[in-house]
Amino acid sequence: MALHRGRGFAAVNYPIGMNLGGDPSQALVHANPDGKFTVTLSSIDLGQGMKSVVRQIAAETLGVPVEDVYVDTADSDTGPHCMGSFASRGTHRVGNAVIQAAQEARAILLEAAAEELEVDAADLVTDGEGNIHVRGTPARTITVMAAAQAAQFRQGRTIAGRGIFLIPLSDVDPETGEMTPVSCFAHAAMLVEVEVDDETGEVRVLDMKSAYEVGRALNPKLVEQQLRGGAWMGMSHALWETTEPCYPDRSHRPVDFTHYLMPGPGDLAPHHISILERPAPDGPYGGKGPGEMCANPVLPAVVNAIYDAVGVRIDELPATPEKILRALKAQGGARPKRRL
Repeated sequence: MALHRGRGFAAVNYPIGMNLGGDPSQALVHANPDGKFTVTLSSIDLGQGMKSVVRQIAAETLGVPVEDVYVDTADSDTGPHCMGSFASRGTHRVGNAVIQAAQEARAILLEAAAEELEVDAADLVTDGEGNIHVRGTPARTITVMAAAQAAQFRQGRTIAGRGIFLIPLSDVDPETGEMTPVSCFAHAAMLVEVEVDDETGEVRVLDMKSAYEVGRALNPKLVEQQLRGGAWMGMSHALWETTEPCYPDRSHRPVDFTHYLMPGPGDLAPHHISILERPAPDGPYGGKGPGEMCANPVLPAVVNAIYDAVGVRIDELPATPEKILRALKAQGGARPKRRL
């Protein structure tokens, strides 16, 4: 028996969203009499933190505290239209729609405040703390709540906005059919170190190092959390998740999710993450969102590391111990790659 170490590398260029039909998303924003704002979406938060990011985007655009924004992800019957939460499109597509809706609502808010202060709306600024000031004259001020109440109870205004983000349809080459299916890409590179037991076929991930270019990290902690969770998911796909974890006999398959093989916290390797920010010109405040890209590079990196460690190529995932042992037997044992 011997334990063999290997390293594997993978790089990913990941498309954000899609171009089919323009990939539209819509958003609605309205103010309540207490000066709080509600963002209404049909885009569902799947645990990726979209509600948190949308709150930040709306608050930044409106010029109000983030705690004064509530995000309601309704359903397709009652909410504005959206293509859905997939293709890593949430931050980019929905965020842009929210900016448009918030800009429209903000313009009406400032008009209401201007009427109360008897100034031009163009001379007003928000301070992000719930107040609206006359530019250059901070003593002349009104709270967002007071402006919202004046709009509703005295002026007869509805402080609300609508937004839609639509990707311009790509030109199609009449001869080749070639087109541009997406509007922007995110990028990642990952290095994984593994240990392979040539007697049992078991693989242990020892270390991961990654670099992700995600546009602008609108919420760095959420980005890091998503990258770590995605790496765990990628490890699970690469080495564990299957209905036949060790044997080809279907009688050995798991009977339910209690027996379904997945990595636990003790299987996680140290993950060293570098987040590279290169704001996207068409992204909301430069953001793209990491999305599914979090898990993608882990799978080929792990498989490449196994090849580096023992010299076998696993071309069907997950790389279970049985598959590795069969491959080792076929080639006559472990053949670690020579290191320069």
